[in-house]
Amino acid sequence: MAFLEWRKFNFFDLKKDVDEGKISELFKENKVSTTSSGNSHLILSDTLGQIYIITRSWHVTTFRAYEISVDLTFQLRNAPILVTIGQDEPGVNPLIKVWDTSRIDKNGSPYCHRITRALPGNRPLQASALCVHDNQQLMAVGFIEGSLILYRGDVTRDRSSKQKVLRTSGSVVTGLAFKSNSSNMFLFIATENSVIVYNITQKDKEQKYQLDNIGCTKKCSVLAESLQESHFMIGRQDAIYCYTTDGRGPCYAVDGEKVMLEWFRTYLIIISKTSRPAVLTTMSNELQNNSSEGHLITVLDIHNKFIVFSATLPKTKAILSEWGAFYILDDENRLHHLDEKDLQSKLSLLFKKNFYDVAIRIAKSQGYDSDGLVTIFKQYGDHLCDKGDYAGAIEQYVKTIGKLEPSYVIRKFLDSQHIEKLTMYLQALHKQGHATEDHTTLLLNCYTKLNNSVGQSDSLKEFITSKDGALNYDVDIAIKVCRNESPAEALMLAKKHEKHDWYIKLQIEDHQKYSDVIDYISNLNYEEAEHYMKKYGIVLVENAPKESTALLKKLCTNYKPSNLSLNAENLMTGSFEVPCRADPEDFVHLFLNNSELLVEFLEHLLNEGCILSTAVYNLLFEHYIHVWSNLKSIGDRNRLSQKALKLLQNSDVKYDKSQALVVCHLHSFKEGILYLYEEQKLYQQILRYHISKNDSAQY
Repeated sequence: MAFLEWRKFNFFDLKKDVDEGKISELFKENKVSTTSSGNSHLILSDTLGQIYIITRSWHVTTFRAYEISVDLTFQLRNAPILVTIGQDEPGVNPLIKVWDTSRIDKNGSPYCHRITRALPGNRPLQASALCVHDNQQLMAVGFIEGSLILYRGDVTRDRSSKQKVLRTSGSVVTGLAFKSNSSNMFLFIATENSVIVYNITQKDKEQKYQLDNIGCTKKCSVLAESLQESHFMIGRQDAIYCYTTDGRGPCYAVDGEKVMLEWFRTYLIIISKTSRPAVLTTMSNELQNNSSEGHLITVLDIHNKFIVFSATLPKTKAILSEWGAFYILDDENRLHHLDEKDLQSKLSLLFKKNFYDVAIRIAKSQGYDSDGLVTIFKQYGDHLCDKGDYAGAIEQYVKTIGKLEPSYVIRKFLDSQHIEKLTMYLQALHKQGHATEDHTTLLLNCYTKLNNSVGQSDSLKEFITSKDGALNYDVDIAIKVCRNESPAEALMLAKKHEKHDWYIKLQIEDHQKYSDVIDYISNLNYEEAEHYMKKYGIVLVENAPKESTALLKKLCTNYKPSNLSLNAENLMTGSFEVPCRADPEDFVHLFLNNSELLVEFLEHLLNEGCILSTAVYNLLFEHYIHVWSNLKSIGDRNRLSQKALKLLQNSDVKYDKSQALVVCHLHSFKEGILYLYEEQKLYQQILRYHISKNDSAQY
């Protein structure tokens, strides 16, 4: 994205002369030569060799560090260590001095730990860049002819320090920055005509990589450390170029001759030349500069692609970041504070301009809590609704699920023309597990209406066939709604979610597919199959007698689900090794209106070696005789009478002889009557029976 396309906001307030002129008073008769900041101090130095340590209360400690001048300073961020480079005598190599600002020597100056002469070669050279790692074990000094000295070891101790001269590109070293990751240490180097990175992880095995053949001037390079992937940035006339340890990164097309770059929190501060008069409307006329040339200060939010501050100032000498803020030192040594607005002020500003998308990005980047974000999402959704962007509004309302009452959103989209958007919201409500029965009912009704619309896909079917967990809803409610509006989908839902009771109920009551129900039950495990045959057995035997009888035979002998693939795990674990047998007595009542099937059912159990109860044996005999009495064919009657008699004669069959005798008399089953009398030694009764039948041939 081009720089000119970035949105512009004013997230900073410029406060003038925050030091009440104390710094300008210090430099009435001399000039600022270098600046640095860190460890709760601002560090300034002058052309006379003096250093000024400034606290937050603007207390100033001054001491002479060099006899001639201070060229470079570097204050560690979190330690009282100040490293300086300067001149004590003309015509010789500069001196590196390491100061402890927390200790005072007998002269009232910070304690000097170490003095080292910077010697990159055999002739005096001016140092042009300085960088010290926070671990105090690495220091780099760059020189005007392109050489570089890398120091290893404790920077406060001369004896433990080892140095090595590294080569760059032969031009002035303008910027240095250390960058480390979990396993490697790197040193970025900017010169006037190149960008280089050294892998300095291993001593004496430094590896050089040239990242670019363009460079930058002094103060125009900076390490952006708070980005997800740290970038080494350089500023040139046409753009800001970014580099990683692997090569070039993004490029930001920011025109103008760059004077300096600085990094503060997540912001890139750019000072560039401008020909416009240096008048800042937010400040008093005291900041006007009679010169026609000023400096343009631009603060970029790189992550969000915003310009968060832009103004023209008098010439800027330095940018100093400390105490959670950053300060601008102008050419007249006046110190100004760019005070960042608090988050709520930023959001209020954005809300007034309806920049809700920007507000959300900023709130997220600054760790806004979830309740606060929901408020913004709601406001954004309301704004988009008012504009007629209902799709965008729904996108925002979805982000409020779990916090905002769903009815607030639903009421806005109940109109039939918004049914698609309402469906999207209800889907999200189900997916996130916040839907009630009413929401499920409403969603399914929306699907039904969508399916009836021209050009709409089968939304209801897509809902039903969605993967488990994709949508969280009350399946029972969904089936109930679909049963009235879309019976086929109701059946599909019941089967998919293994709602056996619903599936069987729908097939029987709505579709009358009794055979399908029996097939379905035969695939269930034993306990479920037994339960549903007890519950629905009467209607199934009545409407699908053969299939029902076959299933009951299995259920009362050695039941295994028909669909073995669905139950393979149970089979592998041995769940069916012990035969699962239901009690036939629980099912015989299903056949009271169909004696032939009952006989077939019970005979199968006998053939399988099942031991039946006395009541079941009695019932089998009774239905033998009942069927026998209704047969017309003599042959069939003879076969069945033999079965009945054989049952009576089976010593393993425990039946009630008195009840059997009553049945035989009731149906005039002569063979059975005579057998039972004889079995009980009731010979007199046998005689009387023959007499009553005028059967003289038998006595």
